[in-house]
Amino acid sequence: MKRLVLLLLALWVFSTEGKAQAPEALRAAIDRAVEASTERVVAWRRDIHANPELSNREFRTAAKVAEHLKALGMDVRTGIAHTGVVGVLRGGRPGPVVALRADMDALPVTEEVDLPFASKVRATYNGQEVGVMHACGHDNHVAILMGVAEVLASVKDDLPGTVVFLFQPAEEGAPAGEEGGAELMLEEGAFDDPRPDAVFGLHVVPHWEVGQIAVRPGGIMAASDGLFIRVQGRQAHGAYPWLGIDPVTVAAQITLALQTIPSRQLDVTNAPAVVSIGSLHGGVRGNIIPETVEMTGTIRTFDTAMQADLHARIRRTATKIAESAGATAEVNIGLGYPVTYNDPELTAAMLPTLRRVAEVVEAPRQMGAEDFSFFAREVPGLYFLLGIRTPGAPPEDFPVNHSPRFRVDEAALPVGVRALAHLAVDYLWMHTAE
Repeated sequence: MKRLVLLLLALWVFSTEGKAQAPEALRAAIDRAVEASTERVVAWRRDIHANPELSNREFRTAAKVAEHLKALGMDVRTGIAHTGVVGVLRGGRPGPVVALRADMDALPVTEEVDLPFASKVRATYNGQEVGVMHACGHDNHVAILMGVAEVLASVKDDLPGTVVFLFQPAEEGAPAGEEGGAELMLEEGAFDDPRPDAVFGLHVVPHWEVGQIAVRPGGIMAASDGLFIRVQGRQAHGAYPWLGIDPVTVAAQITLALQTIPSRQLDVTNAPAVVSIGSLHGGVRGNIIPETVEMTGTIRTFDTAMQADLHARIRRTATKIAESAGATAEVNIGLGYPVTYNDPELTAAMLPTLRRVAEVVEAPRQMGAEDFSFFAREVPGLYFLLGIRTPGAPPEDFPVNHSPRFRVDEAALPVGVRALAHLAVDYLWMHTAE
């Protein structure tokens, strides 16, 4: 399968090599501007890292972004989806429209990395006091896109078209009871006037080294659905379990049985799938069998038919296990982010651009999810993964995203700026020439 994917990529690249790309002089000017901006990009990243903000609360970050875009002479809209910022850079002559996106929110994670700009911020999340950290690397995304904005503004007279800069809140999910993220930005007009013809985005990951970019056509990140199960039993003394109906043991049986659905009931040669239970709550004392147990989890899929089948099997498994014990199980599945899908034609057309910037490797499917997927459902999208691990460093020295020890080699920042800047400019030139 891997050889087939590589062969298809090679054929796509061959079929697109003849398309017009940006002139060499413009490419060189972009590279000089990237080099000149790198020190500022690093400073922005460190400032944002030291001052992280949770989803829908990115007030300081949004203000910093808006001020920067306005100083570059862009048309700027703020307050989209609570704190989102949209900047519009119009080139020197008419042409297509391309959008570039960065997410701004941090996570309720207490930082454990020894850095002079480590986060000391604490905030309230869903009623609990928590540490706040850019444990998913969105500080890098914001700084990179601010750098791209500065670079492209410096060559705007040579741009045949328009670049829309999307600084998005709440990619990690809005707080309980709130809306947010890419879907709400679209509802509130982020793609209106002008409407992009394509959208590009990136995510920093430690799976690859600095100087590497990972990408694949089609689905690159999974659809993510939320799972909630309430098991209803009958309370009793822990010494006399036969006088009640124990929802704890039922919940345990459901948890284990759910794992057999992907491993024994689905054709995983078609596409991978994951069901994980992340929390299980019930009871207040060790000698009291509780009345109810609540379970929450996540469902990850790449295929819509498999997604629907998996949902049905989860409902059946949970309710029938509960029924067998005399309990009941209420199952609620909330649709979350769709599959992050890289348009194959767009991916093929832009591979030569990415290869000029970095070593391009094939990305395996990622079971993580991204609400960039909502943007890529509206227009053709390309989402790639930017390596942030120091070359030669063992992977264990760079913990994965969402870890309190997540860290980044900042040498990756100018690679990200170059990649997005050249993708935008090459896309505009390709589609102006058609």
